[in-house]
Amino acid sequence: MRLFSHIIRFDRREWSGAFGDIGTDLPLIIGMSLASGINPVNTLVVFGLMEILTALFYGIPMPVQPLKAVAVLVIAGNIAPSTIYGAGLSIGIVMLLLSFSGMLERLNNWIPRSVIRGIQLALGIKLLILALFRYIPSQQTAGIILALVCAAIIMLLANNRRCPPAVPVLVLGIVYALVFNANDLPWKETTIGFALPRLQYPSLADIVQGFFLLSLSQIPLSLGNSIFATQTVANDLFPEKRIRVRTLGFTYAALNIIAPFVGGIPVCHGAGGLAGHYFFGGRTGGSVIIYGSFLIAMGLIFAPHLQMIAFLFPLPALGVILAFQGFTLMRLAGDIFVNYRSLAIVTLVCAVAVFAPHGFLFGMIIGIAADKAICRFSASAL
Repeated sequence: MRLFSHIIRFDRREWSGAFGDIGTDLPLIIGMSLASGINPVNTLVVFGLMEILTALFYGIPMPVQPLKAVAVLVIAGNIAPSTIYGAGLSIGIVMLLLSFSGMLERLNNWIPRSVIRGIQLALGIKLLILALFRYIPSQQTAGIILALVCAAIIMLLANNRRCPPAVPVLVLGIVYALVFNANDLPWKETTIGFALPRLQYPSLADIVQGFFLLSLSQIPLSLGNSIFATQTVANDLFPEKRIRVRTLGFTYAALNIIAPFVGGIPVCHGAGGLAGHYFFGGRTGGSVIIYGSFLIAMGLIFAPHLQMIAFLFPLPALGVILAFQGFTLMRLAGDIFVNYRSLAIVTLVCAVAVFAPHGFLFGMIIGIAADKAICRFSASAL
């Protein structure tokens, strides 16, 4: 796989697919920035640059996403920016070691496909729950009506090459915000002007604290969704690419080793983001390059005023995009339902991952144990 050797398009479908992951990324980035005080210029600009580099490397709409478990802990707690950068560096080092040692590929061969599909199905359900019960109802009746109209646009234009759906949905969301939420528009506090990122230097203490406080709970989710499930979805959608888990591990590691020094938040790849870009039209790295460029421009101009960004992209519209992203993931997991054994494992892993604390970790462990137990029982019965 050579850098810059891919066909990159920037047609209408790529423009639509560019925003297939915004429903996941933007609320988490804004939430982390507001909760921790991390530099939003660094966050958005570096995040956008990582999107572009990843798109150029893979040539498909391979996403970069905030680490979800880390983001939730940062939003919920009082975490210092230096600890967040240390967490990113620590998890990058762990993933680099796993990739170099070949452990990622051994784990991928050892973990049953039904377990990965169960994690993938659970992630789709979690995205759907987040969209339906938090994002869409967040602005009461008006927000629900906006969401219904956005959903109708997506279903009407889903296969339309002349007018793919994501851009009209985002434009409608901005118009809705300007018309119905005009009194909340933070004009007085907002000025437009350029700001540049600043360098950061995580200390050894930041790395150790970040690992135990944030990264440790992220690693199982990263293995299940960011590496194994992403490879499965990528090869489902782009079988000619033959993407390996080791390659994903190396790019995951590289992004997180470099990003902390330029003020970037911890990131990963993601099966849901790939499914979202693909559903809305992305077929090459062009969609992710467009999205990364959009985030860079937003970071350079509006990042000091995150409330303005949050205002212009209302949660009900983002929630609809998130819901279709979840549906796409759930649909891709359906090919594993070929026998009762696979169905049982997928259902078990999915239930644990959705409902249990640290569900992705325990879902993977329980699913592997159940699969091995069924194999031994079947062998002894014969």
